[in-house]
Amino acid sequence: MFLVVISTQMPLRSDTPDTDHPMPTAAEADILAVLWRLGPATVREVHDALDKDCGYNTTLTQMRLMTDKGLLVRSERFRSHVYEPAAPKNQMQTRIAGDLLKRIFAGSPTGLIMSALGAQPTTPEEREEIRRMLDELDGKKRRAK
Repeated sequence: MFLVVISTQMPLRSDTPDTDHPMPTAAEADILAVLWRLGPATVREVHDALDKDCGYNTTLTQMRLMTDKGLLVRSERFRSHVYEPAAPKNQMQTRIAGDLLKRIFAGSPTGLIMSALGAQPTTPEEREEIRRMLDELDGKKRRAK
């Protein structure tokens, strides 16, 4: 099988947060989550994976607008338009968390983390992983001094 991909936009692939593009709305974040899970996909594939009450044309319009805003990159595969996120998942998650931190939690990481942990139950394994990540972060800060 031979695959030809013609990109109509250059994807953003850096580890620095992209502040040139707007934050995604809730509906846009849903589409991004589907694309991060599926990888590059057509509108039909995204629409079916969303499993929402909106019509196909609504999904199509939303994805075209997201492309215009720079949130998605569109390319062509076998005469079908294929979409993928313009920014990697971890970069967008960092942008969204930073936006929430500033706008909702007045810059308090503690408030953000405690609210996230209180939003749904965590398993002992998840709490242990969080502790490990905090210890790792503390170690990096100590080495940087």
